[in-house]
Amino acid sequence: MSKIKEAFAGKKAFIPFITCGDPDLETTGKCVRAMVEAGADLIELGIPFSDPTAEGPVIQGANLRALSNGITTDRIFDFVRDLRKDVKIPMVFMTYANVVYSYDAEKFISTCQEIGIDGLILPDLPFEEKEEFLPICRKYDVDLISLIAPTSENRIAMIAKEAEGFIYLVSSLGVTGMRSEITTDLGSIVKVIRENTDVPCAIGFGISNPDQARKMAGLSDGAIVGSAIIKLLAQHGRDAAPVIRDYVRSMKNAVNEA
Repeated sequence: MSKIKEAFAGKKAFIPFITCGDPDLETTGKCVRAMVEAGADLIELGIPFSDPTAEGPVIQGANLRALSNGITTDRIFDFVRDLRKDVKIPMVFMTYANVVYSYDAEKFISTCQEIGIDGLILPDLPFEEKEEFLPICRKYDVDLISLIAPTSENRIAMIAKEAEGFIYLVSSLGVTGMRSEITTDLGSIVKVIRENTDVPCAIGFGISNPDQARKMAGLSDGAIVGSAIIKLLAQHGRDAAPVIRDYVRSMKNAVNEA
């Protein structure tokens, strides 16, 4: 069983996202360890990019702050090497195809394997173009994680059949960010996914409070949260780790109740 699938084994998963290097890598490290302590099952590490098209203003701001602090892909690789000394749960990178291209895809993905990154999420990579990365990901045993959106419609079954690791189900149209309510008919999308694969699916985009997390984990195999965590980081800066620990604990508890 892949390490990512293990994160969902026998339970609903809570998956927090954090942008590496906002406000600095030391703080990112403290926050990641705090999230693990609080019960996170899998962590998404964002590699900042200058044009993060899928992100709303909160995560865009984190990307810009990290880049202006001189964060590079190589520094993030070294940071993950250090994290892996004590962080045992699965971790995946979330970034943009251009970041992987410009680094050299084979070099990037082989380094992921070497440092213990279990999967890769590229929100701007269309399903039809995944062959550019998939063979390399398979070669180095890194799951290329598929996204399914409400607009995927007749492609949902096809994407699900070929999915690896877990499926990132996008809750609503538009960019990442906190939403007061999620109105998409996710149940019917999950039904199609379940008919076509046993790869777990987790719902992200717009989840910010325990009620939403409980509801989304009830519909699927887990909940993904990014903007709400980044907002806490923006508010508390280098002192954010204890606040994020408490927040993640409350969200994980909610997911467990689903």
